[in-house]
Amino acid sequence: MTTTKYLACPTEIVEAPVGVVWKLLTNISGWGSFFNLRVTGVEPPGPAAKGQRCSVESGPRWLHLGVSFEYTLIDETHYKLELDARFPLGITVHEALDCVPLEGDRCRVNLHCHFGLPGGWRGALLRFLLGHRFTAGPADSLRRLKRAAEQVYQGRKAEKDTS
Repeated sequence: MTTTKYLACPTEIVEAPVGVVWKLLTNISGWGSFFNLRVTGVEPPGPAAKGQRCSVESGPRWLHLGVSFEYTLIDETHYKLELDARFPLGITVHEALDCVPLEGDRCRVNLHCHFGLPGGWRGALLRFLLGHRFTAGPADSLRRLKRAAEQVYQGRKAEKDTS
């Protein structure tokens, strides 16, 4: 039973068009190239779709902490997606992410992470031990996405400039 809740909502301005960010987000098998995780499986394979599931490992390579994700919403028209994640120790997260196009090949990415923790003393202990990670983790993931999107976009611009 999950009762304890925690909410983290980082936002970043990305110096790349919304399409670049969206492509990174919806290619779940490529997440390991910029998020701090190792993708171990995607079912069904292919671009993001509601119901698609992904298994990953997080943490140090010797620890193999298994995490599972499932897309619950993909709205390509409005650049919105939602997914549910299950972490070890009974931690769950519902993530809602949207990308807002801005002028000049820029966009704003908003991430809303709704953490759920087990009830009772286990949840209280997890919140005490990992509390800072509930804010720092989503912010770090968003910074990694920002950096990856900006690198992809700068690479494309450089290719056009040399052509």
